Amino acid sequence: MSSSSGTATTHGGDTAAMRPDDAVVESSAQRLAAAAATGAPCAPVRDLIGREDVAAAYRVQERFNTLRVPGGVVVGRKIGATSAAVQQQLGVDQPDFGVLFADMGYRDGDEIPMQRLLQPRAEAEVAFVLAADLADGPLDAAQCRAAVDYAVAALEIVDSRIAGWDISFGDTVADNASSGLFILGEKRLSLAKFEPIEITMTMAIDGETVSTGNGAACLGDPLNALSWLALRAREFGDPLRAGQVILSGALGPMRPLHPGATVTADIGALGSVSATFSGKDA
Repeated sequence: MSSSSGTATTHGGDTAAMRPDDAVVESSAQRLAAAAATGAPCAPVRDLIGREDVAAAYRVQERFNTLRVPGGVVVGRKIGATSAAVQQQLGVDQPDFGVLFADMGYRDGDEIPMQRLLQPRAEAEVAFVLAADLADGPLDAAQCRAAVDYAVAALEIVDSRIAGWDISFGDTVADNASSGLFILGEKRLSLAKFEPIEITMTMAIDGETVSTGNGAACLGDPLNALSWLALRAREFGDPLRAGQVILSGALGPMRPLHPGATVTADIGALGSVSATFSGKDA
């Protein structure tokens, strides 16, 4: 399964002739991969691919993911910038998506090595696990609801390979939607048991509340976000599949993490999820 195809023509009528050539895509991906490998954030890639060229940015994302996790097992997708608060924090005005690999996932209560991350920030989300493919049909919220096996509370640890989080939309897409890690809670609920739009969220770092929000903050309803992703994934030639984990997007503002931090999110009926990050000397 490929990561996210950047070969489809999209958005704004771009044609293949208008796209950056393979050398530009490779240079951009190599810049990001070097930052990931060395732990030293890099300059933005918008000087190479532009700020808003969506097709080019997803081509870079695909190549970057291949370089960063060769042969990596794809376990799902993440939707980024679904919350107005997060869009404002990042300076973007539309959602994006990235790929989740098996080595990015952790369990509730795990200690996470801080050295895996460069500039981490935490956000609390609803994660959906799919029981059916989302490849055909209208892919609207009703179809997406029917395709969900269960939901769990989740923390996404977003991260940027780009120095100082100095990103445009093209930068964050190319950087696998600023993906870092994710932590899934243990309590599983079917959508017959709760409404994602009605969920409330409180996130704390070291016991201090740092972010609050609700389901409506996520594109109006986390199921709207899932529908948006299903349509985009099909458009890019890599539809969502049964068994995949889908991080539906932040329910409130993201917050920076420091070595030794413990982050906990309480997400209504889904319960809580937490993780601790190793100290500087770990």
